[in-house]
Amino acid sequence: MKIYIIILNWNGKQDTLSSLTSLKKVTTPHEVVVVDNGSTDDSAERIRSCFPSIHLIETGENLGYAGGNNVGIQYALEKNADFLFILNNDTTVEPNILEAFLKRDAPIQGGKTHLMNNPKILDHLGGNWNIEKGAFKLVGAQALASEWKNPITLDYVCGAALFVKAEVFKKVGLFDPRFFLFWEESDWCLRAKRKGYLSTVCPEAILYHKVSASFTGGKPHTTYFWWRNRLLWIERNCTSEERKTLMKTVWRDFFHTLKLYLLKSLQLAFSKKTEERCLRLRTYRAKLIGIKDYFFRHFGNGPSWLFEK
Repeated sequence: MKIYIIILNWNGKQDTLSSLTSLKKVTTPHEVVVVDNGSTDDSAERIRSCFPSIHLIETGENLGYAGGNNVGIQYALEKNADFLFILNNDTTVEPNILEAFLKRDAPIQGGKTHLMNNPKILDHLGGNWNIEKGAFKLVGAQALASEWKNPITLDYVCGAALFVKAEVFKKVGLFDPRFFLFWEESDWCLRAKRKGYLSTVCPEAILYHKVSASFTGGKPHTTYFWWRNRLLWIERNCTSEERKTLMKTVWRDFFHTLKLYLLKSLQLAFSKKTEERCLRLRTYRAKLIGIKDYFFRHFGNGPSWLFEK
């Protein structure tokens, strides 16, 4: 039985080193693959120096969550992996996490993700699609971890810790790289569901998540990818009638936000430029550009200004 743990790193060496340190305590035999996603710091050198036995793949460019993890998944499948564990680099895990997944023996499993800065509280476990709102209702978000003790089946499980039988990737395929960041695991889980593979949460598989370490640009960074990729998800997974209804709502939202953006820009020109006002304006802009980029088919990474703090 071969288990490959895949960790994606992008300029996050301290988080990655902490995650790798926690994996050294994992009791079940496994191999670790780190995919360095074109880091511009000394991540690759530090990882190679501190963990020389780990297989490190350097992509040379930022391929996002989807593209970067695809590189690691392909490598593991070529090595005849039986199970793949895709793990965010800003996590640490309990030593029995692989044992817990194996005991449940389900094709797609998510871990029980606690907040690293408040371990009694969950990050979230995954979500279920709400067609009326055109978005996912997160399950377990900010809930007491002690209240969630049983396995549950969801439309998707949180991609911070995704344990998958290799056969599923072989039949379903890889993540869609157009998503780059956000919504890719929900798209993949739904594709798997159509082929008969359900996604469940394993309550005994405990990990701790720092949350949103990939979003260096803060709220505007998150907003851009949420809106752009949400529209791509709707395109790929909703019926034509559902898309028609949801797009009417999207256009109304777009023009409302455009009006706010123009109004607030004008107000800012004649008032004090506080950090809060500037952030609100950048967030409006991120939403508008995210929607525009979807319609103009600009996928992959976002505009460079998003990454500025």
